[in-house]
Amino acid sequence: MSSTPSTIEHPPTKECISRLRREFIEISKNPVENILVCPHPDNILEWHYVILGPANTVYESGIYYGQLIFKYNYPLSPPSIIMTTPSGRFETGKRLCLSISDFHPENWSPSWSSSSILLGLLSFMVDTDITLGSINTTNDEKRLLASKSADFNKKNDTFCKLFPYLVD
Repeated sequence: MSSTPSTIEHPPTKECISRLRREFIEISKNPVENILVCPHPDNILEWHYVILGPANTVYESGIYYGQLIFKYNYPLSPPSIIMTTPSGRFETGKRLCLSISDFHPENWSPSWSSSSILLGLLSFMVDTDITLGSINTTNDEKRLLASKSADFNKKNDTFCKLFPYLVD
C-alpha cells in the first residue's frame, strides 16, 4: 500500500512535502515517548508508526503498528489514522474517528503536527471513550493481545522492512 488515492488524484503540494519533511526531522530529533515513526520510502504521504505499550497500562509490552495517511494538501487537511495491530481498543484496518483525524476536518488545526497527532492517538488509546473505530474489550483481552502483538506484526512485510529492529 505505497500509494494512496490522494497521490493518484492530486500530487502533494510543495508545502505538504516541505512540512512533512520538517516534521519527520523534528520527530526524529525529539521522539514522542512510546512512539516510533517512519515515512514509507516511496510515499511521503504514508507514515508508519509503532506505539510501544506504555508501562502500567493493559497495553504494556504490546507493539502496535499503524499508518497515518496524509492528504495531498496537508497541513490544511487532517490525515487518516489506521491501526493494523489488534489491540482490543481499535478496529484494525479501518480509519479511526478521532477529533485529530479526517473524520472531523472541522476540528482540525493546521498548527497540529504528526507528533501531536500521534500523542493524541496514544492518549485516546489508553482512555476508555468510545467512538467510531474503537472497540470495547476486557482488560484481560487487551493484555492477551499485547502479548501476541509482536508475533502478529512479524507477518507484515512492511512492518518488518520499516522496523527491523523490532523483529527478533
